[in-house]
Amino acid sequence: MERRKSDAELGLNAEQARGRVIYDRDCIRCHEPYSRWGTHGPSLKGLYQKPNLPSGIPVNDERLADVILMGKAKMPAFANSLNSRQLHELLAYLKTL
Repeated sequence: MERRKSDAELGLNAEQARGRVIYDRDCIRCHEPYSRWGTHGPSLKGLYQKPNLPSGIPVNDERLADVILMGKAKMPAFANSLNSRQLHELLAYLKTL
């Protein structure tokens, strides 16, 4: 397994680094950030380079925010645990994957 890179090695700005903390808290248990293989859900590597999610939903901030906040299929909703600033930080980090 590859060593986990630091925020600096990944070139993350402060907003993206805060998003990474949220990702590590809420997302990483199901979604691998830097691998093509997910654990329980799909990998999110290259997420914003894809035109659509596996479900066919377009990849953009608005659609991803809906999925994160409302949940979808086996993914739980995070509307009660993320405020708008945290959601924005998480989306900023997802764009770096």
